[in-house]
Amino acid sequence: MRHTISLLVENEFGVLARVANLFSGRGFNIESLCVAESLDPTISTMTIVTRGNDAILEQILKQLNKLINVIKVTDFNEMDYVSREMVIVKVHADDKTREEILRITEIFRGKIIDVSSKSYTIMINGDEEKLKGFLNLIKPLGIKELVRTGTIAMARGERTIKMKENHIKGGE
Repeated sequence: MRHTISLLVENEFGVLARVANLFSGRGFNIESLCVAESLDPTISTMTIVTRGNDAILEQILKQLNKLINVIKVTDFNEMDYVSREMVIVKVHADDKTREEILRITEIFRGKIIDVSSKSYTIMINGDEEKLKGFLNLIKPLGIKELVRTGTIAMARGERTIKMKENHIKGGE
């Protein structure tokens, strides 16, 4: 089963390594990982996508909650949430393919972010299925290079992920 997990963590050296080690120690692969500062520069939000057995994942969630630098752990599979990714793809563009590339990019509400005499660089954001659809259509036209972010996610509606009330900088 696929799980999207959000962590609020102290923005400190080594936190990412400790979190990644928990997953590898349990034999779980991290499919996607995004980390960035939150509104508070001392706290980062980490979004992790993984697949696996619910029983083992429950143990990982418990272990994550025990890490000193982890403030809050949320498994989004327990709630309604939105998620997005971004892909930047450089495609071969010549007189025969330029119009088709532009049409596909427009259909997927993408943006051309760089143009050269032989290529277009396109940025697309959306859910995983949208990105897969775009890449399937653009691939026959000649992908030269591709980079992709990991998933970012947020609870829908009024629900927010709040810090533990007893969180004190540096842990207790």
